[in-house]
Amino acid sequence: MAKLTRSGEVEAFVRKPDKAYRVILIYGPDSGAVSERARAVARGLVDNPDDPFQLVRMEGDDLASDPERLADEAFTVPLFGGKRVLWVRLGSKNLAPALEPLLKNAEPEAKIVIDAGDLAPKHAIRAMVEASKHAMALACYLDEARDVSALVNDTFREAGVSAPRDVITLVASLLGSDRLQTRQELQKLVTFAGQGGTLTIEDVETLMADASALAYDNLIDAVFTGQAAQADHALARMLAEGNDAGVMLGFALRHAIALQKSRIALDGGTPMDSVMKSARIFFKRQTAFQKQMRIWTLDALDSAIAQLADAVVTTRKQNAMADSAASRAMLRIALAARARA
Repeated sequence: MAKLTRSGEVEAFVRKPDKAYRVILIYGPDSGAVSERARAVARGLVDNPDDPFQLVRMEGDDLASDPERLADEAFTVPLFGGKRVLWVRLGSKNLAPALEPLLKNAEPEAKIVIDAGDLAPKHAIRAMVEASKHAMALACYLDEARDVSALVNDTFREAGVSAPRDVITLVASLLGSDRLQTRQELQKLVTFAGQGGTLTIEDVETLMADASALAYDNLIDAVFTGQAAQADHALARMLAEGNDAGVMLGFALRHAIALQKSRIALDGGTPMDSVMKSARIFFKRQTAFQKQMRIWTLDALDSAIAQLADAVVTTRKQNAMADSAASRAMLRIALAARARA
């Protein structure tokens, strides 16, 4: 079966597409990764990706309505020489009749790269490609935590941007699992830093914050001060507005770690004012922060951090469970805080 599903294998193929395959299908639930990889494969198979005669964009529904057109294009000898790629965006219509001759007859002059969505195993195109020795299927699943961290590292390195390990960790925790959105956020950071620039924690917090930053702060403070009903209401509203559950858990996890560091400092004799200054607590949040420091012990914070970390893993591995995992983890922490208060 000609199919790659592991992220590392897929990335290796994308970096160096195998020209032996006539048809390459890129599909999966991560639409951003599908588009990004389809573009990279298509451009990697031609001599000049900016030449519209070498790299031809086509719509799958148009081809499905005229099945012979794909074969005509694929078997046409390039007038000016060079390799050709037909980059096809799969639509809702059945493209199988148009694709079948390219896999069963003589090898076409052009390679076919199909940019698809999340296809079921029995989908006609996916089944056809996976069953053919002349075709390859690349599955694009939502990024896991290690994939996001690797992408952050690679993006900064390629752009000549320096970032300490704690900055990389913070950026990765704030990003979701959709590759397109991740790329957009990383490009914003790269543009700000510039070639040879350096990113700091403060830069990331400023650049990746948006109009919902206050809502995030209110949610986190409600959770860690034990206002369970308020926290549950805020979380439900933010999820309904399209906020990413993984990002919210990342904020909560980062806050719990900050509380842990502050707890250690306070227990060691550091004055509260110095602790808040070191933790960079905004003056409007200082009352809530002091209340949290009275509620949370190191053992309790260890438990909260473990719960949040487990929830983050769940959002990476089971995207469909992300919202419920975030709600469950934050409600447990809020109830624990209320009990301690």
